[in-house]
Amino acid sequence: MGGHAVSAGAGRRLEATGPALRLIQRVTRRHGPVMFFVSGGCCDGSSPICLTQGELMLGSRDELLGEIGGAAVYIDRDQFERWNKPAVLIDASPGPAEGFSLDSLEDAHFVLRTV
Repeated sequence: MGGHAVSAGAGRRLEATGPALRLIQRVTRRHGPVMFFVSGGCCDGSSPICLTQGELMLGSRDELLGEIGGAAVYIDRDQFERWNKPAVLIDASPGPAEGFSLDSLEDAHFVLRTV
């Protein structure tokens, strides 16, 4: 799967695969503009949560990684530090997401990978 590189500033990279970009388009057509958040919590906490843009009130510890497919991607700063600030790849895998992510209504879900 080829990625689409996007600069995230401060020497970091944020990328998305073709399947992830196509899934963002589908979700955006259904729900309007979207954003992503990576909380770093337990269970699926490292999965990117896809939300309607502005649906989540961001805190002072939330950091903008960059933008993919017109969607901003935020991460919990503490989690990002624990991961040693890796390059991040947003991908898509078959099957709906679990939880309240907007991709739970689709036949694929977003996956976060570090590169």
